Amino acid sequence: MAQVRNVLAKLKAKLRGEGNPSVNKIRRQRALRNGLWRGLPFIRLLLFTVGYLWLLVIPSSRLGQGTYIDENALQPGQVNTNWNWGEVHHADRILEELEQLRDRNASSDEVAQYAVSEFEKYGIPARTQRYSYDTVGGTINGTNAYAVLQSPRASGTEAIVISASWLSRMGEGDGTLNLRGVSTLLALASFLKNYSLWAKDLVFVMSDGYLDGMQAWITTYHGEAQPNLKAEPLTLQSGVIWTALNIDYPGHSFSHLGLFFEGLNGRLPNQDLMNSVSLIARYTVGVPVLVYDHIDPREDRNQPSLLPSWLPEPVKQNAELQEYASRARNVYRHMNYQVRGAASGVHGLLHQFRIDAITLFAVPATGPHGFHALGRVLESSLRTCNNLLERLHASFFFYLLVGPGTFMKIGSYLPSAILVGTAMLFTGLGEWVGAGWTFVPGESEPEPEGNAKGEKAVAAGTGSAAAGKWRRRARPVLEPIVIMVLTHILGVSLFVLVQGPWFATNQKTAGLAFFLLFSALPVVISHMVPSAPAGHAPIPSVLKAFNLCFASALVSITSVLNFSLAAALAVSMGLPLSFSSPSPPISSLATRVGKYTAYCALALGWLVLCPEETRKAIWNWEVLRVWFAPFVCIVYVPLVLQAGLVCLLPS
Repeated sequence: MAQVRNVLAKLKAKLRGEGNPSVNKIRRQRALRNGLWRGLPFIRLLLFTVGYLWLLVIPSSRLGQGTYIDENALQPGQVNTNWNWGEVHHADRILEELEQLRDRNASSDEVAQYAVSEFEKYGIPARTQRYSYDTVGGTINGTNAYAVLQSPRASGTEAIVISASWLSRMGEGDGTLNLRGVSTLLALASFLKNYSLWAKDLVFVMSDGYLDGMQAWITTYHGEAQPNLKAEPLTLQSGVIWTALNIDYPGHSFSHLGLFFEGLNGRLPNQDLMNSVSLIARYTVGVPVLVYDHIDPREDRNQPSLLPSWLPEPVKQNAELQEYASRARNVYRHMNYQVRGAASGVHGLLHQFRIDAITLFAVPATGPHGFHALGRVLESSLRTCNNLLERLHASFFFYLLVGPGTFMKIGSYLPSAILVGTAMLFTGLGEWVGAGWTFVPGESEPEPEGNAKGEKAVAAGTGSAAAGKWRRRARPVLEPIVIMVLTHILGVSLFVLVQGPWFATNQKTAGLAFFLLFSALPVVISHMVPSAPAGHAPIPSVLKAFNLCFASALVSITSVLNFSLAAALAVSMGLPLSFSSPSPPISSLATRVGKYTAYCALALGWLVLCPEETRKAIWNWEVLRVWFAPFVCIVYVPLVLQAGLVCLLPS
């Protein structure tokens, strides 16, 4: 024991060093700081590399786990279903009448009135709701129909919504009618009316259009005001809506049941709802379940391969690679919805009011399933939701559903974006420290204690401090902040202009004009800002530091709210903003303009190259209040333009 004490004492003395302990402590701290600054480029490279590789590894089969039910009260698949062929025949008769309405090109009012008459025929109170939106592209009109089946066993303080839109989500609402979905809704209402086991109100909604009808109904139901929406008040009310199921059945029959779950602005439903419906469909009814409408080529040889055709056949047959490609397709589509803040179906409009909702999409095929299978899935799923004693809360609200029975927890994918954001933060802090020192060659200074001169050299990005003297210099703060504020004000102006009628009617011409205008305006504004006084750090260096720190905070905060958007920001801004650098005085104007033009293309290229996506983003903002369009104009565009100004302004 004495020998161990002696060894520990010697080790402690070696670490402390000889002499004054306080002086040794200061020296160790300085040495640690010096080592960190020397290793900062390597740390940044490591963080960027690991973060981007982590993003690529997300679809790997090595990550993720099987789905499961957290809420014990749900008890999915524990009841006998009573939906039978009589209800299927009833749904067929309704379908025939809906097809007649379609063939004679019936108006929205006529279709809604037909649905109301059917509901009332079953003894369920029903009403219509007319609505209109004033948008830059014109007025959107429609008529919803809804009915409320009061709970016979409770006070009606909670409710479940069963909905079907007149237009299917097929082709993202390209005009395909959801006739069989509406037929299922009406036949289901007639069937459920015969049972007294419901502990919650059942609200049936046949919404007009694709997304606009449900948006008008749900905002009016919750008493929310929308400036450009005029909607009739709802004369039939119910309680707090906990869960909702949307029916989308556009084909003659279906082979699989696809689950769509993304909501507006990246919101997701509680995973227990999806897991319950998936379990019921697969094991109670025998219907295969998909994520979206993605049929795996390994199950159906008629489906095109997910791997490039130029790959060697042994590589294409690799099971691990095939699984990666299948998961990557699901992850990419999920991120595509979340990044744009778009809802993947009518259900997504309910998430904004804390309603857990999904869309059951009957994937069109020649068989073998139809009204009978879909009705049984819906009946059992509604019985499961009826068991709830409180809102769904036990399972996950942040996840990636990489397969029908596989998901990733937030801790498995969140670090990828956080690592890139941290690398951007370190780059910005390094730029800030480096801007605070200037190297004067030819001068000499006494050697500071503790190698402080070496720390200055490293902080300023120079390898040695022996050939001159390091001087502290002031860093201008007000001027870079003014430039940042003015560029964000320009972003607000851009957002206002793209909502204007001229942009809507002349999108190609206006897009090019706005690209040129908002590429030139930051240059004009930056030259209006006074230059830094002599002896101060260059404005571009401080601007880069602020730009990277702000972008880093944006990526890190957004990763918790909307991971897909944070990942997109990490990819589109991480390296470009870090590689922006103040141009040396000897650099030519053409070089600086070329760099700035590249950043302008990254910031504003969507105005010219993506007219359809731009139109959809503006429509989603006007009608559905999706934040993607204002976020791009007011946050993303100014940040990238600031990086361009770093390259353009003389240092």
